[in-house]
Amino acid sequence: MEIKGDKVVINKSAEAVFDFLNQVENFEQLMPESISKFEVLGPNAFLFALKGMPEIALETKSSVRPTQLVLGAKSDKLPFNLTGDLTPSGDNSCQIELCFSGDFNPMMAMMIKGPITKFIETLTTNLQKI
Repeated sequence: MEIKGDKVVINKSAEAVFDFLNQVENFEQLMPESISKFEVLGPNAFLFALKGMPEIALETKSSVRPTQLVLGAKSDKLPFNLTGDLTPSGDNSCQIELCFSGDFNPMMAMMIKGPITKFIETLTTNLQKI
């Protein structure tokens, strides 16, 4: 299953946005208002929970400064990645696209598609405000 967010322009350099995203504690600023828990687990990992949803722990899986950052689930129960692809578009702006990809059975995919799409939209909207 793959869900791509909108490509949006951010009025910061790709390096600045990458550095912001590479510090996991900054993800708290991007979370939806319905967040009920956020905890930094280490320099490359954090845990969060949205109201009515289970806790999800993410860790940095790979990064290519300043064009890509891949976060993945710490647990093998729900294997997925959240990838941020950055494209520089000038000295002080860049484009970013968030992509969620995971290997889920059809029933699980149907249940999570809506909430994950909304989550990606919220992260993208909040990134434009940083």
